[in-house]
Amino acid sequence: MDVTTQPQLPQKDNVSYIFGDHDYTWLSPKNGHESRPLWVTQDGFIILEGFSSIAEKATDFLATIAEPVSRPSHIHEYKLTRQSLYAAASVGLEADNIIQALSLLSKVPVPESVIGLIRDRTLSYGKLRLVLRHGQHFVESSHPEMLQILLRDHVIRESLVANSENCGDDTTSAVGGLITTQGLDKSEDSAEGHPVESFKIRSSFLEAKEYDFKNDTVNPDLDFGLTPSTTIRPYQKTSLSKMFGNGRARSGIIVLPCGAGKTLVGIAASTTVKKSTLVLCTSSVSALQWKQQFLLWSNIKPNQIALFTSDHKAKFVGDAGIIISTYSMVASTGKRSHDSESMMDFLKSQEWGLLLLDEVHVVPADMFRKVLNTVVAHAKLGLTATLLREDEKIDHLSYLIGPKLYEANWADLASKGHIANVKCAEVWCTMTPQFFTHYLQESSSRRRMLLAVMNPSKFQACQFLIRYHEERGEKIIVFSDNVYALKMYARILGKPFICGETSQPERVQILEHFQHNPQINTIFLSKIGDTSIDLPVATCLIQVSSHYGSRRQEAQRLGRILRARRRNDEGFNAYFYTLVSKHTQEMYYSTKRQQFLKDQGYAFKVITDFEEINQEQDLVHSTPDEQASLLDMVLKVHESEGGQSEVGQNEEMELDNGQH
Repeated sequence: MDVTTQPQLPQKDNVSYIFGDHDYTWLSPKNGHESRPLWVTQDGFIILEGFSSIAEKATDFLATIAEPVSRPSHIHEYKLTRQSLYAAASVGLEADNIIQALSLLSKVPVPESVIGLIRDRTLSYGKLRLVLRHGQHFVESSHPEMLQILLRDHVIRESLVANSENCGDDTTSAVGGLITTQGLDKSEDSAEGHPVESFKIRSSFLEAKEYDFKNDTVNPDLDFGLTPSTTIRPYQKTSLSKMFGNGRARSGIIVLPCGAGKTLVGIAASTTVKKSTLVLCTSSVSALQWKQQFLLWSNIKPNQIALFTSDHKAKFVGDAGIIISTYSMVASTGKRSHDSESMMDFLKSQEWGLLLLDEVHVVPADMFRKVLNTVVAHAKLGLTATLLREDEKIDHLSYLIGPKLYEANWADLASKGHIANVKCAEVWCTMTPQFFTHYLQESSSRRRMLLAVMNPSKFQACQFLIRYHEERGEKIIVFSDNVYALKMYARILGKPFICGETSQPERVQILEHFQHNPQINTIFLSKIGDTSIDLPVATCLIQVSSHYGSRRQEAQRLGRILRARRRNDEGFNAYFYTLVSKHTQEMYYSTKRQQFLKDQGYAFKVITDFEEINQEQDLVHSTPDEQASLLDMVLKVHESEGGQSEVGQNEEMELDNGQH
C-alpha cells in the first residue's frame, strides 16, 4: 500500500496522509501522537505504523479485533468488521476494553462511528449459548428477552423442535413458548439462581458453539497427549489460546501459512480436548499424512487412530479414538460398499468431541458443507493457509464453523525463520510472431490460453531457470495446470512429471527420487501438487500455467517452498517465478493472482528480459523451423485435450468400492 505524505495543513497539530485510495487529510493527531502507532478512521479502517517501537504489541491486539487488509513492511492496514468483532468478543474482550485500547494506541480520537460499531457488534455476545446435551442441541440463556428476539425471526422459528418434543422429561416445562430448565445447566447464571431458559433446535440449523470438555462426563476420555520432544512455537501457542482461553473449546478458524505447522496446531487441540476426534481432509494422501503426524507428535496408540478412505475402512479400538477421512468420503450420497456404509453408520452414531477441518476454505462448496450436518461434533476447528474463495462464499464459514480465531503474519514468521524468505518474480516472455498471430486470430479461449502456455519463449525461460538453479544445487518444482503443456514441457526438457493419471506407485517413486537422488533435481507437477505434498528439499518454484486469477492457488503454490529445509541458513532465499506471455490474458490473471501475496508483504520483481538467455546454447525451439513445428503440434491438439480439465486435489472425488 502506497503512503504519500502531503504538505502540512495550516493548523499546528494536523498531519495530512493519503493511504492508498483513502484521503485522511482530516485526521487531527492527539498530544503525544508520536509514540502511538495507530490511525483509526471513521469508516472502520485502522492503519498501523509497522516501524513503531510498540508495533508488535499493537499487532497482537489488532489481529484479535480486526481483519488484516494489507501488511507490507512498514504500513499495515486492518478493517473492523462484524465477524472480527464477534471473534474478539468470543475470546473475552468487551466493548469498553476494545475502545479503551484503541484510544490508548491511536494517534487520533477514536471516531464516534467506530465506538458505535464496536458497541453494537459486541452487545449481545455471551447472552446466548448453543449447547449439546445427549445428542440434542439447545439455545439457552438467562436473558429471556434475547430468546424472544430470536423467536421473532422466521428462520429461527423454522429450526425449532416442537414443544411436545421439548417437554419430554420432568426437568423441563413450557413457559411462554420457551423451556425453563432449572438445574440442567451448571453455568454461572444458573449457579447465581437465575433461571436458564432454552429451546431445542434441529441439527441442520447449527452455528458455532463452545464445548465444556472438562465437565463432559457423558463422552469417554481419550487419554493421550503431545510427546515430550514436541515443541509448540509461540504463534502456535497464541492461536491455541484463542481457542481455549476460557477453559472451553471455542469453534472457529485458525489461519497459518503453509509450512507454519497447522497440522501440529490441530493435533495439540485434539490432545487438549481429549475426546474422540474426527479429522476431514481434501484427499486420501493428506489423510495418511495426518495419521503419520498424529503418531509422530503425540503418544496416541496406533490402534486408537484409523483411516476412512477409499482404500482403508477401519474403526479405532476402544470407546474413544481418532478417525481421519476426506470430505468426499463423508459427504458422498452415492451407492456405498458394505464396509463404507458400516463406517458411515459409526461416524453418525458418535458424539465427536472435536471436528478438525483441514483446508477449511473448501467447506462452503455445496458438496462439502453437507459433512457438517452428517456428523455431530461439540467443537469445530478449521485450519487453512488461505481464507479465500473466488465465489464470495468464504463469509459462510463464520456461521458454518465459527469466527476466525487467529491469523498469522507471513512476513513476521519469515523474519523469525519459521518459514522461508521468498523472492518472487514475474517473467515476461515475448510471444514469437507466428504464435502471437495465431493467438490474435483464435476465437476459442482455451486455444488462446494453450498458445500462450506453449509460447517458445516461455519454454526457453523455463529451461534457462532450471539450468541456473540446478547449477546452484537447488531442487526445483515446475507447476502447470494445463496437463498437455505439463507433459510436453517435461518430455522436451527431459524431466519427470506427476499428474492425475500418474499411478500411486509411480508418484511415490518420483517424489522419493526428488527428495533423495542428487541426479533428480527438477519435477513437473499438475495442480494435484497444490496441497498435501511435503517437499522440504524444494527451494525454487516455476509456474508456467495456472488457474486463471486464483489468489488461493498462488499462495498455496508459494507454500510448497515456504518449508524449505534450508530456511534458517544465513542469507538463504527461496525463489518463486511466474512465467507469463506478454500481451496475453496471462498478464491480467497474474496481477489478480498476486494480490493476496502482496497483501502479506511480498513484492514481485518484473523481469522483462533475460540477457543471459541470448548467451545460452542448445535452448529448445530456438530456430524458426522448430517453432513452426511446435505451433503445428499445438494447432492439431483437440480443444478438450489442450484445456485445463484436470480436477484439482481440493475437488478430488474418491470412489469407494461399490460407488458409482
